[in-house]
Amino acid sequence: MLDSLPQILLRHRRAVGLSAILIAVLTWTVDLTDLVYECPYCRSQRTVIGLLGLLLMLPNPAHWLARYLSAVLAVFGLSVAAAQHFRGWARIMGGEFEWGEQWYVNAWMLSGFALFIIVGLLLLIWIWRPGEAAAP
Repeated sequence: MLDSLPQILLRHRRAVGLSAILIAVLTWTVDLTDLVYECPYCRSQRTVIGLLGLLLMLPNPAHWLARYLSAVLAVFGLSVAAAQHFRGWARIMGGEFEWGEQWYVNAWMLSGFALFIIVGLLLLIWIWRPGEAAAP
């Protein structure tokens, strides 16, 4: 029987958590080296992604405190990402949207990715059960 994607991700949850932390560290490095402009929205989102990755790597992410913290962090990160993403949609609808020269750091696109990453990490934390996703 084939495993579902959540089962596969949960089996490798520490690697997923480490990937989230690496995303946060890499994006903070790009920010702190002045390769991109200072963006409070982006800083909030990358911090939440890193903290959720850290919570996913805990020995028991199903603990009530880990779940509570993950929910609080995710709500904050999602509200920030949604606000930034909506600003992009407003520019699109107003005919003012531009990808810019550095399209790969477009705030609208990156905030959309952050929405998916934050929700995915939160769901993994909340569906994890001790002993169910043990590594082979």
